[in-house]
Amino acid sequence: MSTEDPDAQFDFFYVVRICSVAAIGGFLFGYDWVVIGGAKIFYEARFGIADSVLLQGIGVSSALVGCIVGSIICGLIVARLGQKRILFIAALLFLASAIGTASASDLLVFCTFRAIGGIAIGLSSNVSPMYIAELAPSQHRGKLVSLNQLAIVTGILAAQLMNLLIAESVPENVITETITHSWNVIVGWRWMFGVEAIPAAVFLILLFFIPESPRWLVMSGRKEEAEQLLSSIAGEEFARNEIENILATMPVTTRTDSQSSDQRETAIGKILALGLFLAMFQQWCGINVIFNYAHEIFSAADYSIGETMFNIVVTGVVNLVFTIVAMMTVDRVGRRRLMLLGAGGLAVIYSALGACYYLDYKGILVLSLVVSAIACYAMTLAPVTWIIISEIFPNRLRGGCIAICVLALWIACTLLTLTYPWLSQQFGTGGTFWLYAIVSFVGLGVIHRCLPETKQKSLEQLENDLQSGTS
Repeated sequence: MSTEDPDAQFDFFYVVRICSVAAIGGFLFGYDWVVIGGAKIFYEARFGIADSVLLQGIGVSSALVGCIVGSIICGLIVARLGQKRILFIAALLFLASAIGTASASDLLVFCTFRAIGGIAIGLSSNVSPMYIAELAPSQHRGKLVSLNQLAIVTGILAAQLMNLLIAESVPENVITETITHSWNVIVGWRWMFGVEAIPAAVFLILLFFIPESPRWLVMSGRKEEAEQLLSSIAGEEFARNEIENILATMPVTTRTDSQSSDQRETAIGKILALGLFLAMFQQWCGINVIFNYAHEIFSAADYSIGETMFNIVVTGVVNLVFTIVAMMTVDRVGRRRLMLLGAGGLAVIYSALGACYYLDYKGILVLSLVVSAIACYAMTLAPVTWIIISEIFPNRLRGGCIAICVLALWIACTLLTLTYPWLSQQFGTGGTFWLYAIVSFVGLGVIHRCLPETKQKSLEQLENDLQSGTS
């Protein structure tokens, strides 16, 4: 949203309510992504795949395949259908996935509905931050887009706590005995997945009460609806100014200045390259290894299973707290500074963590460094990457460009997840973290050289500045 009119009085709480509904997609993203960790041992026993590494991998990775498919689909349809309709589709898929996974009779049905949930994640991870960015006032855009990341980490923590609470409904020794007929194997894991149906249904209902993005409405020829929405946010004069700004960024088919057009296309290519790098760097910096392989990382530091489960909850709480810190600072400190802090901070922490494993230091020191890495990531790279890729692209190309970046992010996540066991085997845990430190140093250099500051600018102003090279 533009801030050029100083007299415009934004109805901030109205915007927050709308953005909060869109952010529920992020909550479902986080819950659906993490809940499988606590249910894994039980559904594997139910389906008789506890001794098959291949089938275990298929069970876990089915959702990731869905994420990639969802990102591709979103890029193809979002410009035509709009963000609100995509969120409706995602809500329906989350609901179907929760019910279908919880009631699955065999591994094939289980994986099918996990993949459906992955498609929903792919859709919502594209559209939720984009929708919020297009609706939010520029002076609060970073904070409001961070609502989506806050919702993601809240969903992650909710899944961790729900898994713990449901698993504790039976005696603790059920995990160590032959558990084929235990409550957790027959019913418990189903509840872990099925509980997600409640927030999915709430999300679906609340979507009826939010508007479509004003920018999508204008680009689709529905200017009157967009003007009415913008008027409800900050008045008629503000709405007229915003409509003019949006229309000014629409493609001009009668353009005769081919040199100017070529320059803009070159600029867009550079912007897309930057978005792709940031999306992949957010994954290749290595932090998700800590979440995905927490048991292996903490056991390598001599933590017991019980201590590891507690440490995982600690990491979830830290993740949530420092995401809130990011929300409070991103519009004041700026995107660029936080990204530099994140890349540099992780490079230093990973270097120290690698040294701990190499020198055989264990226990509280390793836990402290792991928690520090998560805190650093949660207040910098995790939310700010989503903010940047939701605001740097031109209005007419935003949906497709974001879809390409999110697709690259999920592919990078897949490669990170698949390569960690091999890297750890080849270089040890310490050497692997040193490798992630090198990646973080590279990211620091690219961010310092290529990333402009985007805070306090309207999307249209950013579009003009980035394409002209003045940002």
